[in-house]
Amino acid sequence: MSPIDHTHDANARSWLASANAAGTDFPIQNLPFSVFRRGGTQEAFRGGVAIGDQVLDLAALAGTGALQGPALQAARAAAQAALNDFFALGPAAWRALRHALFALLKDDAPAQTALVRDCLVPQREAEHTVPARIGDYTDFYTSLDHAVNCTRLMLADGDVTPNFRWLPIAYHGRVSTIGVSGQQFRRPMGQVMPPGAKAPVYQACARMDYELELGIWIGQGNAAGEPIDIAQAEQHIFGICLLNDWSARDIQVWEMAPLGPFLAKNFATTISPWIVTLDALAPYRTAWPRPATDPQPLAYLDSPANREAGAIDIRLEVWLESQRARREGRGPARLSSTSFRHQYWSVAQMVAHHTVGGCVLNPGDLLGSGTISGPGPGEAGAMIELAYGGTRPVPLGDGEERGFLQDGDAVMLRGWCEKPGAARIGFGESRGQLLPARSQAPV
Repeated sequence: MSPIDHTHDANARSWLASANAAGTDFPIQNLPFSVFRRGGTQEAFRGGVAIGDQVLDLAALAGTGALQGPALQAARAAAQAALNDFFALGPAAWRALRHALFALLKDDAPAQTALVRDCLVPQREAEHTVPARIGDYTDFYTSLDHAVNCTRLMLADGDVTPNFRWLPIAYHGRVSTIGVSGQQFRRPMGQVMPPGAKAPVYQACARMDYELELGIWIGQGNAAGEPIDIAQAEQHIFGICLLNDWSARDIQVWEMAPLGPFLAKNFATTISPWIVTLDALAPYRTAWPRPATDPQPLAYLDSPANREAGAIDIRLEVWLESQRARREGRGPARLSSTSFRHQYWSVAQMVAHHTVGGCVLNPGDLLGSGTISGPGPGEAGAMIELAYGGTRPVPLGDGEERGFLQDGDAVMLRGWCEKPGAARIGFGESRGQLLPARSQAPV
């Protein structure tokens, strides 16, 4: 687990005023990473760190002389157009750069303040891209509340399959359609089996959904055939972002017998641009819950550290902005809110299970947490749960409601951590918008 150190001091302040503003996602205690450039330019994409309402340009900073030793080496790796080389350096390098940036941005920073200020780019002027070359993307299914809710849409007293309580279930997703916040995509086409029909039809998805998830970025990888022990798993995780696993539910139901999702989930996945490091999340660790009446994890999925602090209290919200609300200036409606601490399997368990059979993880690989739903009302992480399979539409205000998504809808995921005695830190936003399907069938 990442240690608590001086970078988590809730009383620390930056010489940049916007980093000290109440409610900011990006105080000096956060320092998340992205890849950016000034919007509307042909500048090279490079690594940046969020501080207040600014982006600290790591390529510019690396050339100022303000960094030395391991921190400079790490900054040069992070200044590239993808963060893979930085990820591969490992926790010691990640921490060296975090500590150096904290020192340069603190209100009692040394004389380099002017040099650092010249390396700032306003966030409103920045455009982002996917922050790493993603070799593989694995999407997990690890929320018991979500799994039970979906099961009971079909069978009122149903339960999850027995294996759910024994292992973190997952499938391999599609890298080519992962996009950063602001992604727009068309309603997917596919095969659907109408109720009572004897043959499927080819049509646009009629039951379009989102899924509230987190993205887990792999830092250092492992060698083929060498499983990552759960006690070491978090040393292989760089950080976490927001992730929307868009889902075509009617296509999914038809194609998932007997294998996992295919066309229902390969058309778009939207991530937030900022990666919050595990170091920044250290104050928000909490006990990983497992009811005593449930099966206890097998030895390779269990450790004292995971039980004591394997969960992370990341608060999460889903917002929907309809085309009509956008036109009328009403703003988005909040659909649900929950916390990642409810997840049935932890990030360390996901990594350990992923590699136990000998699978190689590489720097820049991305894991999806699976839909995050909590146990209480209004904590569902997908529309299919909130609207009971579309039978009880969710009100959006001013007479609008949704059973599933409509063309023009934009879905925003937001996340943050806060608790007494610690600074609030945020994840920014993941925003994606559904466009109409292409009208013509493929030739």
